[in-house]
Amino acid sequence: MTEAYIGLGSNMGDSAAYLSRAVEQIALLPGIRVDAVSSVFHTEPQGRKEQPWFCNAVARLLCETIWTPQALLGELLMLEERMGRIRDPFDRFGPRVIDIDLLLFGKEAVHISSEPELVLPHPRLHERAFVLMPLHEIAPGLILPDGRTVCALLADLPHRVEEDRIYQ
Repeated sequence: MTEAYIGLGSNMGDSAAYLSRAVEQIALLPGIRVDAVSSVFHTEPQGRKEQPWFCNAVARLLCETIWTPQALLGELLMLEERMGRIRDPFDRFGPRVIDIDLLLFGKEAVHISSEPELVLPHPRLHERAFVLMPLHEIAPGLILPDGRTVCALLADLPHRVEEDRIYQ
């Protein structure tokens, strides 16, 4: 089985419930087991600041060999759409019901430019405390394909944490 990590975020409606619902739906996919889910962290918006704070979490999935990174990404995008996500090409950092990012898929480093584009590890993983904090919680010793650890990435990133709130 291949370990995959996904980031989840929401800042509309009952955000924590949307994260839980997404994890429940992912667990229903054949050949995928949700192995761990982080705590929910509350994070200030990145980019466009004048919007509600986000709820963020990370989940570790165990994927049978029938799954490829592209197939998993496709399922995650369809789940976002079914849950009401509307992508606005002019407002990439605006509010959203649900956002599910494929962060890592095994030890693979991938760049596929076809639609939808897939880059693994996620290209902004190292810039986002709202991803690294929950990832560190469930996989503190995780080593990325380039040899860096989650712990080292987090140590290099300016941020502060107060209880379940992440400021960056």
